[in-house]
Amino acid sequence: MKGEAVTDFDQVPGVLGRIVRERARDYEGANPDVGALRPRHGRFRAALSGSGLALIAEVKRASPSEGAIAPLDPAQAARAYEAGGAAAISVLTEPRHFDGTPEALHAVVAAANLPVLRKDFVVHPAMLREAADWGASAALLMVSVLGEAVGEYLELAHHLGLDALVEVHDDSELDLALAAGAEIIGVNNRDLTTLGIDLGVSPRLIRRAREAGFSGVLVAESGYRTAADLASVRDLADAVLVGSSLAGSGDLARAARELMAS
Repeated sequence: MKGEAVTDFDQVPGVLGRIVRERARDYEGANPDVGALRPRHGRFRAALSGSGLALIAEVKRASPSEGAIAPLDPAQAARAYEAGGAAAISVLTEPRHFDGTPEALHAVVAAANLPVLRKDFVVHPAMLREAADWGASAALLMVSVLGEAVGEYLELAHHLGLDALVEVHDDSELDLALAAGAEIIGVNNRDLTTLGIDLGVSPRLIRRAREAGFSGVLVAESGYRTAADLASVRDLADAVLVGSSLAGSGDLARAARELMAS
């Protein structure tokens, strides 16, 4: 299957725009063909669909907002998160700002029995092909990056057998995700153009998605550091994605258990 989806990344503002344009240059000239249809197993979606709030724990060694977080060994981190009750693991593969690598994702896939999300700034179909080839169960698609092309990228992800976490931050992005047919929508409390966090974003947009008739999986993302922080989404979201506070905790399994304690 030929992946033709393109978008104008020059229009993406702020810190996000800089990162996205770097990734676009990384994949200039890459083959957009994603290959033959692959079976979908839906492991990532299934892992988030049980009773109670599920945890997507993130292997995150650095970020633009915090700088260096912790020199995590990806395989050890994955095993610790699994022991701490995580339902799935997110792995950064962006190298410049998050100290991510493809090898980190390979190591986590090999070490854990949980579905793995490739978390990167997807700007080219080759990045989805890589995610599938590397053993990921899902990939991140950011509406703030892809805009109206998110539907085409969603189709490519599903063609490759991947689930897709379609990330939104505001009402217009949520409308695009719903129109594209997203099955898993993540609401990011962090404004990636300014890096500011507002924990009110997730509950508001999650409620709005349900009121619009969305019956898929809803994930609250960014800024959660304590069990108390989760109070506003515990009865609304299906899952929460947490990176920095877990990665920098020094005891990943314990931090995961304490965060999710109700």
